[in-house]
Amino acid sequence: MNETTVSPRHLLRLAEQALLDERRDLTAEELTGLSALPDDQVPIMAALAHQVRLDRCGTTVEVEGILSAKTGGCPEDCHFCSQSSQFDETMPATPFLDTDEVVAAARETAASGASEFCIVLALKGPDERTMQRLLELVPIIESETGLNVAVSAGILTAEQAERLAAGGVHRYNHNLETAESFFPSIVTTHTWDERYETCTLVKEHGMELCCGALLGMGETVAQRIELLTQLQSLAPTEVPLNFLNPRPGTPLQIRKPITPLEAIRWIAMFRLALPTVILRYAGGREITLGELQALGMTSGINALIVGNYLTTLGRDPQDDLQMLEDLAMPVGALSGVL
Repeated sequence: MNETTVSPRHLLRLAEQALLDERRDLTAEELTGLSALPDDQVPIMAALAHQVRLDRCGTTVEVEGILSAKTGGCPEDCHFCSQSSQFDETMPATPFLDTDEVVAAARETAASGASEFCIVLALKGPDERTMQRLLELVPIIESETGLNVAVSAGILTAEQAERLAAGGVHRYNHNLETAESFFPSIVTTHTWDERYETCTLVKEHGMELCCGALLGMGETVAQRIELLTQLQSLAPTEVPLNFLNPRPGTPLQIRKPITPLEAIRWIAMFRLALPTVILRYAGGREITLGELQALGMTSGINALIVGNYLTTLGRDPQDDLQMLEDLAMPVGALSGVL
């Protein structure tokens, strides 16, 4: 199919037929055609993405809180991250938070109506001491709050993945961030293949895979399509969608946030490419969409992080909960959508 010879209306009709009638994934060629739709067609594409979300995932929205339990001092050079020790003016290393501090944060998350709590650590991968702390914390949080516990602790070995799964970790987060072809422009201290391998280990050992993207780092449209096809091959349970919030002191501080219209276009694109995933609003939505965040909820999003992010402030959780109430979107757990 040559998208230059097919009208936007027909492209959208074909996508609707594929996703809702044939119930199949879109191909890279079909996604490329949709990505090139004119700006005035973005609201129509967003409406289709919302229809796909309701049909394939239902009306429920999953709410999650995250905690940076060990912040700063990371040896990796991810060019978007202010926790790297390799850049000027970035965050100093802090020790792993005490158990009481982590549990208090989990209780606060539970009070917001969330069903998921993610412990995030700034490191390349966990050492044995970190593994022990995580395996100690997970059952405590579960018993004290009733929350599902997720972990984001970098690159894993097969043995570590097996232990975390056996220790009760419900979902493991490890983002691809961007396409394989663009990754070396963003990170040089580890490879895209290492990330992909950790993602496969997570699934092999029975944890749900949370694998996200970060848009606006200078990648091309073709590279965004490449990333979408790579995510299709992984079939994660959850995809957090982040938008670059350029951080001072990092190599990407020179970038400007993408526009709200571009953000809505790509929220819709992610839903159309990944019809059954938990597609979560994550970092950068406030600076990118501002008061237009409700549009994302009707463009394919069906989950969100509430409260603050790892190194940047989010908006008041009550604002998000009020947004969901206004949109008549019930809050609940979405494990096992796939």
